[in-house]
Amino acid sequence: MSYPSTDRARLDRATAHLDAPLAVVDLKAFDANARSLAQRARGKPIRVASKSVRCRALLERALRQDGFAGVLSFTLAESLWLARSGFPDVLLAYPSADRAGYAALTSDPELAAAVTVTVDDPAQLDAIDAARDGTEQVRICLELDTSLRLGRALRVGALRSPLHDPDQLVALARTVVDRPGFRLVGLMAYEGHIAGVGDAVPGHPVRSRAIRLLQGAARRELAARRAAAVRAVRRVADLEFVNGGGTGSVQHTAAEDAVTELAAGSGLYVPRLFDHYTSFRGHPAALFALPVVRRPGVGVVTVLGGGYPASGAVGADRLPSPYLPRGLRYHPLEGAGEVQTPLLGPAADDLSIGDKVWFRHAKAGELCERFDAVQLIDGERVVDVAPTYRGEGKTFL
Repeated sequence: MSYPSTDRARLDRATAHLDAPLAVVDLKAFDANARSLAQRARGKPIRVASKSVRCRALLERALRQDGFAGVLSFTLAESLWLARSGFPDVLLAYPSADRAGYAALTSDPELAAAVTVTVDDPAQLDAIDAARDGTEQVRICLELDTSLRLGRALRVGALRSPLHDPDQLVALARTVVDRPGFRLVGLMAYEGHIAGVGDAVPGHPVRSRAIRLLQGAARRELAARRAAAVRAVRRVADLEFVNGGGTGSVQHTAAEDAVTELAAGSGLYVPRLFDHYTSFRGHPAALFALPVVRRPGVGVVTVLGGGYPASGAVGADRLPSPYLPRGLRYHPLEGAGEVQTPLLGPAADDLSIGDKVWFRHAKAGELCERFDAVQLIDGERVVDVAPTYRGEGKTFL
């Protein structure tokens, strides 16, 4: 199905009264992406990854959709802010060393009930105890390392938790259960090497086939190990949830009996890095526009700004992509610039000073770190303006 976020004329009409640079979220595309994720989740709830959204209004919109429940946050300060803002179920997905945050968490019963903290090392428990300013129990989630290990030297997957084997998880689970001031309530496992890596690389059929074979092996190995880990930890504590998955693996992870909930966020915006999957196709919902400010010559225009690279290993795939009008590309010696960006291609000759060029960011939530607000578009109208985290003065990282 074609969605109107690909219609440049509609976007230009909707934002004709606004000067670029600006960011937009197409609500029909956003909602369609949410429905697609929920269908792939096979009835299991999806916890929204806030790092991929970074806008409270859009987090709330996602949570109003059928099939979504809870937030997967990225810093403790963000978790506390969201809990104070009325989000009742926030899982902090990354360990923290925020002493002030832990002091607040342990002294406030409402925060302690709303926020769950992920750990993978007893030293992280020590850090929480050292920062305590109250007696509230801290809700704890353990993280399982999802990487596929092929022999002693080869590892496929992110360098996250050191807890790879069920026995390692059980040892830390017992430490948590036996330690006053903590309650073990969950287990999470994010398979980024499956969920975040496209398996249909354009122009590379052999590489794509290799990725699919490796991901298939990784899914089978992880499903068996995750099930064993969950069984083992459940003998130590009565877990409320087991979280897994990501946008690119929702339907596969949902098929595992051991997993009770999924996580996803990028699939709501569908940035460029999520274009190349065989298992699903989303609709670009989050875009940004830059104004044409120069016409240096035939087949080239210059737009204001544009140097918004995504995090991760450095490469061309981390740059935003010129999206509309079709047929624009970066200058090979300049790329996306700090203050201005030249764009090449036949489409440049049809652009005038002040026209908007629409871009897609390589990743999802990082776009919101560049703009104070996103214009919410429905059809040919801006129906609302939503502040981003940055627009609310919240730059957590």
